[in-house]
Amino acid sequence: MRPVAIFRFSPTETPGRFGDWLDAHGIAWELVALDEGAAVPATPGDYAGIGMMGGPMSVNDDLPWVAPLAGLLRDAIMEGTPVIGHCLGAQLMAKALGARVWRMREPEIGWLHVDVCDRGARREWFGGLPRLPVFQWHYDAFDLPPMATRILTNEAAANQGFVIDDRHVGFQCHIEMTRDLVESWCRTGAAELPARSSAHRQSAADLQSDLPARLAALGEVADGVYARWAQGLRR
Repeated sequence: MRPVAIFRFSPTETPGRFGDWLDAHGIAWELVALDEGAAVPATPGDYAGIGMMGGPMSVNDDLPWVAPLAGLLRDAIMEGTPVIGHCLGAQLMAKALGARVWRMREPEIGWLHVDVCDRGARREWFGGLPRLPVFQWHYDAFDLPPMATRILTNEAAANQGFVIDDRHVGFQCHIEMTRDLVESWCRTGAAELPARSSAHRQSAADLQSDLPARLAALGEVADGVYARWAQGLRR
């Protein structure tokens, strides 16, 4: 099988559980470290699938890789190469397909819940769960792209997740979290965290409380999503 290409946009936002899941299931993957100046591949044809992680930037920033990556994503989606986006990755998918990505009035940061709003997705992608515990850290939101079905929502951002052709999936939230990621983001993003938690923005102490149980619950969700997504990988 060809490898999965995983795009990294920041050294702090590694593949996390996504990479661990691929390793555990013997699926080869190749890191495309855009944060280190790697070039965007010209075609998706060399890859079994495309994964994208998060990042502190906006897809609306004037960055040299946004346009070529958007082109690659459009080609992959049209050709049937499975794409999965985490946070910034989902925003890039939306932008590539012509949807608006915009700055929210208030960010979402912390352990929050999203509701599964599509019956088919509840069954196929989330093991029948109607509500999911997820990790959030984002300032931008996106409109639902053309061709997409909304599958996750909450009060802060209506479009928390979408599926296209039952093959490509984007998450505004982070399902790839590990202890190392949570702890490192709390260090590097300390200035963004409040002293006391509010409805949609948690303190560093609350972000790191009860981590084993929270990561275990999120990990079950992530593993189910990755297994479902991997069914479409190209050989």
